[in-house]
Amino acid sequence: MEGWFLWFILFWIVVLVGLFAIGGFFMFRKFLKRLPKEDGRSDMDWEEHYVEKTRGLWSADEKVLLEDLVSPVPELFRDVARQKIAGKIGEIAVKEKAPQITEDLIIRGYILATPKRDHKFLRKKLAERKVDLRPYKHLF
Repeated sequence: MEGWFLWFILFWIVVLVGLFAIGGFFMFRKFLKRLPKEDGRSDMDWEEHYVEKTRGLWSADEKVLLEDLVSPVPELFRDVARQKIAGKIGEIAVKEKAPQITEDLIIRGYILATPKRDHKFLRKKLAERKVDLRPYKHLF
């Protein structure tokens, strides 16, 4: 093997190794989230638990608000983001024994469930909705 065919094969080897590494990284992260903690449940189990426990507390307006808040997330990752945010909102609602999900609970859960590196985009989205961020400063 020599010439252009050798370079073509080497290029594809590098591309495939890179793609496998990227895919493996994301699969490993998902695997770690599924591992049970000391209480016997994983992070994802708790998210599902809180979503199920608070399913009846959501009104149509709050569901629309949640959909609007996760709209900047790429469609490929939107379901995961929605589940994580809804789980955090449900956790807050259960801990506070909230009778229903409110806009305040959604905003607090949205802030707490969003990684710090994405807070810049989060602030922009909340500013578009004309939400006063002063009561939530301590959560950032």
